Amino acid sequence: MSVQAGESWSYNKYKFHGMSLSGIRTAISMPELSLSFDVAQGYPFLINLKQFFISHGHLDHAAGIPYIISQRAMNSLPPGKFYMPGTLVEPLDKIMKLWEQIENHQYKYEFVPVKADDEIPLNPQAFIKVFPTTHRIESYGYTLFEVHKKLKKEYLGLKQDEIVDLRRQGLEVNETTNIPVVSFTGDTQIEFLDSRPWVRQSKILIMESTYLDDKKSVEHARTWGHTHIDEIIPRLKDIESEKIVIIHASSRYSDKEALRLLQEKIPAEYRDRVELFPGR
Repeated sequence: MSVQAGESWSYNKYKFHGMSLSGIRTAISMPELSLSFDVAQGYPFLINLKQFFISHGHLDHAAGIPYIISQRAMNSLPPGKFYMPGTLVEPLDKIMKLWEQIENHQYKYEFVPVKADDEIPLNPQAFIKVFPTTHRIESYGYTLFEVHKKLKKEYLGLKQDEIVDLRRQGLEVNETTNIPVVSFTGDTQIEFLDSRPWVRQSKILIMESTYLDDKKSVEHARTWGHTHIDEIIPRLKDIESEKIVIIHASSRYSDKEALRLLQEKIPAEYRDRVELFPGR
């Protein structure tokens, strides 16, 4: 695999492109929505995206921010929006000011602080909602919601011109339902599952599992703000997601070994729902 290109994974209509390897790189993009969750070192497939949702400030997740800003400027693209924990905004702004000094060039960029339960509109049919995670520094996960509208029950069966007339009278004829479709955790301990109910209700849950065997203990994982596969298995019954996509597995595992361990450890009744993101 070329780390410049990343790898693709899809489920139903949802398409992802990226990579994730513990301590090395994590960036999972949704090109059709022009967004990415984390940015790794700022690979070419990220440059043209418009919005970037940063889980936390560790280098394997956020080092590419200055490079993406510079490449967008070089290609005459408008400044991208980077959403991130509030404690990350000032340090990153200082870093950008230093790069401006080094390069003798002024950049345009937008760093937006987030907090739990913030909602960020993408388009009339979708928005991102922030949920808290537990890592060694301030961190957040992000959930993509789809907005679905349908006619209220009391108006079912009406003709189109009757519905139009009701709207002209100022009546709301539709009811809105917000459906969680994709959740991305970044680095976190297992407690994120209990932070907000919609996370484990998402159709697709992209979550970290840094350790996949007993060479590193659950206690070790928790000390470093991570999740061990042995913590996930007892919680599979609580997760309603149609797909649980594992990211951030340690580089101590080859792709083949990581897949083998998941196959061995995940109980048979959940095995078709749990996958390893192909890009590492």
